Amino acid sequence: MPQSAGSKKINPRAYIALADALTVIFWNKPPFERYLRGMLQEHSELLARLDFSTTKRETSGHLVDLLRVNEARYRDLTVKLMLDVAEMKRFPNLEQQVDWDEMVACAEAAVADLGEWTERQRSVIREHEEHAATIADSARQAEQARLFNADHEALQLGFFEMHAAADPHKRGTDFERFINKLFGLYDLEPRASYSLDHEQIDGAFTYATDHYILEAKWWKEPIGRSLLDIFKSSIERKGKNTLGLYISMSGFTSDALAVYSYSTPFITMDGSDFMAVLEQRIRLDDLIARKRQHASQTGHCYLPVSAIFSGTD
Repeated sequence: MPQSAGSKKINPRAYIALADALTVIFWNKPPFERYLRGMLQEHSELLARLDFSTTKRETSGHLVDLLRVNEARYRDLTVKLMLDVAEMKRFPNLEQQVDWDEMVACAEAAVADLGEWTERQRSVIREHEEHAATIADSARQAEQARLFNADHEALQLGFFEMHAAADPHKRGTDFERFINKLFGLYDLEPRASYSLDHEQIDGAFTYATDHYILEAKWWKEPIGRSLLDIFKSSIERKGKNTLGLYISMSGFTSDALAVYSYSTPFITMDGSDFMAVLEQRIRLDDLIARKRQHASQTGHCYLPVSAIFSGTD
């Protein structure tokens, strides 16, 4: 006796395609959250279990897991969500970003992939011919981790290529793009370099409601006090809630760190921090949070990642 359309299971790969698409159709977290809250407005029990403070990929993955393990209950909602995303033709939030063309292309590819699965699902519902397989929890979790790890591995490879670059100017340009991609992976809403009157800003990002301006240098020599003084002045000309992150791959001189060991409007990162993040020994957002906490408690701009690992911070 053939199964009814309502009893047909959704293919596990369609769930994966939905999670992938939800991750890339928005760049900023607020519109992403608004969209999901709107789609799930009649399912407060699902919204209560979502943590929108995590990355979009993690939130999407958790939602899809909830839908899959309760498929009998949420089948109609899941199909509605899949169809809505698969039919998207425009991505206004992506179109507002600096690298909008690349982001839109990525979103279009993910939506197209989901569209193929929704077409198959329609066939399953209409013709009662397909039986979908289930996949183990470990396999689903491994797939979600693989996507995040793949992004990290690509960034790590690019990091090593920059190390070997012979042209300092090209490396500097590549480094800015690298930082933008890494910070974007953690939903820190990075902004590429921009100019103000009499001032060039390497970039900016947002974390935990705080706005940061960013300065990044990949020089042979450590950064000295004079450049940190300039950075401090630049921060102070911004809004009251503006903080700073100074990145120096070669570190900082001892006198520069001594001056900003009692009071500082910025935190610092160096090459060892980047390696720890790229090797996934610590998350970037967790690292920034620990450095920010250390600066707030001690006034010191510098906290080596080794001190975090050893518990001596």
